[in-house]
Amino acid sequence: QVQLVESGGGLVQAGGSLRLSCTAPGIIFKYNVMGWYRQAPGEQRELVASAASAGSGGNRNYADSVKGRFTISRDNAKNTVALQMNRLIPEDTAIYYCRAGNSWWGQGTQVTVSS
Repeated sequence: QVQLVESGGGLVQAGGSLRLSCTAPGIIFKYNVMGWYRQAPGEQRELVASAASAGSGGNRNYADSVKGRFTISRDNAKNTVALQMNRLIPEDTAIYYCRAGNSWWGQGTQVTVSS
């Protein structure tokens, strides 16, 4: 069973920063796009950011709502994808999930931004 291990998250005031990390098995990480999704209460899960594998060009994509505030990065040596979240706003409050390819999900980590 493929396991994605997430860390980070927590409670922060508006304007603050948080960093999420997700570690995947090496072969999964190397060949798959890695992404961060989020789901707020009563809302559908949405893509926040994604980073393609190096072999696929390494392109990064962001939701319009986080462009300029969030940065996704891959550490190929550690099989880890990180999401640096700056200038957080209350609307960023959600459970954040790591995803590898189209098949594997992390367990989710809560991010709460207070006003």
